[in-house]
Amino acid sequence: MRFSNSFIPTTKEVPNDAVITSHQLMIRAGMVKALGSGIYSVLPFGLKVFQKVMNIIREEMNAIGGQEFYLPGINPVELWQETGRVESFGDIMFHIKNRQLILAPTHEEVITSIAKAHIRSYKELPQIWYQIQSKFRNEPRPKSGVIRSRQFTMKDSYSLDSTSEGLDKSYNLHAEAYKKIYTRSGLKFFIIGASSGAMGGSGSQEFMIESDAGEDSIILCESCDYAANLEIATSNKSKINFGSSKKKEKIFTPNIKTIDQLSNYLKVHVEQCAKSVVYISGKQAYLIMMVGNDQVNESKLKSVIGTEFRPCTDEELVELFSAEAGSIGPVGVSKNIKVIADNRLKDSTNLITGANINDYHLLNVDLLRDCKIDHYSDLRQVEKDEPCKLCNKQLRLTTGIEVGHIFKLGTKYSSALKANFLDENGKENPIIMGSYGIGVERIAACYIEQNHDEFGIIWNKALSPFDFHIIVVNVKLAKVVEVADNLYKSLSEKYSILYDDRSSVSAGVKFKDADLLGIPFQIIVGDRNLENNSVEIKIRRTNERIIVPIDSVLEKIKNIYE
Repeated sequence: MRFSNSFIPTTKEVPNDAVITSHQLMIRAGMVKALGSGIYSVLPFGLKVFQKVMNIIREEMNAIGGQEFYLPGINPVELWQETGRVESFGDIMFHIKNRQLILAPTHEEVITSIAKAHIRSYKELPQIWYQIQSKFRNEPRPKSGVIRSRQFTMKDSYSLDSTSEGLDKSYNLHAEAYKKIYTRSGLKFFIIGASSGAMGGSGSQEFMIESDAGEDSIILCESCDYAANLEIATSNKSKINFGSSKKKEKIFTPNIKTIDQLSNYLKVHVEQCAKSVVYISGKQAYLIMMVGNDQVNESKLKSVIGTEFRPCTDEELVELFSAEAGSIGPVGVSKNIKVIADNRLKDSTNLITGANINDYHLLNVDLLRDCKIDHYSDLRQVEKDEPCKLCNKQLRLTTGIEVGHIFKLGTKYSSALKANFLDENGKENPIIMGSYGIGVERIAACYIEQNHDEFGIIWNKALSPFDFHIIVVNVKLAKVVEVADNLYKSLSEKYSILYDDRSSVSAGVKFKDADLLGIPFQIIVGDRNLENNSVEIKIRRTNERIIVPIDSVLEKIKNIYE
């Protein structure tokens, strides 16, 4: 492709809202252009990259038996109401006014409705169905360019199985396919346990890249393979134990509102103080007990409560406990209040808790003796430097960008939509499902995050929109143009070539554009080297420059490329 006939609008200027590297370079390299907040036009140079990503995804999905669909982006809202996801997606879902329609953020409901209409027997299972399609999510604060936008391209696939063992197999097939996709794309990635969120199901994993621009907080162990999203991460921080039970005692604690104040006032270890936090779900109040300054992980709490909840107001605290924040505790609370304690407090003794009387606390509280704990669970948020639950070495807290997510959905959607099959005994059962997503633009953006320098993008062969970039240094010299034209013609028979034949810009601009666009190999044709019947080849990643005689340049290019 001749640059003079191409639309590649490179620019030095970067919009003020482009704060991460991939966003800046995608704009500067003419890959995408913002149309509105979180809405991007994909330009030819960018589309070539995204198509490379899609081809890799398609090849690996087909390799595990995937069958490609193309599903409608506009869905009837009633279908989503049957699974309850209109509420769970909330304002992120786009609704079409005056029509009972939505713009699909994902396609579990549509796939399930197709399965319901056509899958009759266990003999027709398993199935793997996938598509590469536009998705729509009304992100309240779209940022980071194509990494978080309101319209994006996703490969979403769905496994349909008759047994849980079948689901495990389909899930593992997808996990291995994803590893191949990211490896072929040139990403350095890791896999973490994750929350299923609005997708639901029994388990999920995220594929992440580590990045300062990441929106997800990740706990990693450098000594073993443990990695998890902070939403579900656990550590080996020990349970607390303060010896044999002593007599419970009420003590005056004036103006004490925090755990640190209480610890200092009583001159005790902060972990002997048990914090009580109250949430409301519907009409149900929950008192959550935590060790010292451990923070409640609300994602974990939601998996225990099972419904949406909110913090209790000051007025509600007084109504429920006859005391204000800082003096709340689990002893003697109403039977209508459920008490849930973190696992670190399991059967603990000699704790200090609020007395449910302003400015008073209780000493030597025994959770077995003095109060009724409805449930123990892992509720705490892991902090950096805590011991790993697998190897006991120190954990690291970092940030990452999600490039893919796989879910074991189970029967959540098939049960809701009555997508059933007959087993070998003629009994009707709901189809067991999995869901698997990859963001196409995210792969390209994350690649750029990991592969750039101060001058621009550094593509690998797998994702580069072109194989070679020919640069004519002086278009006014007939000999230079003749050699460049001949190289372009010869190489185009086997390779994809961007040929910078522009006469309207200087050689310096061409060199800067070449480094910005980041095509792996540059072939520079100029009068100085031609005096010695040579051209220059520059390897973009290493900036290595090789002077090659014209009569051996095709062979040298082949060797370099292969």
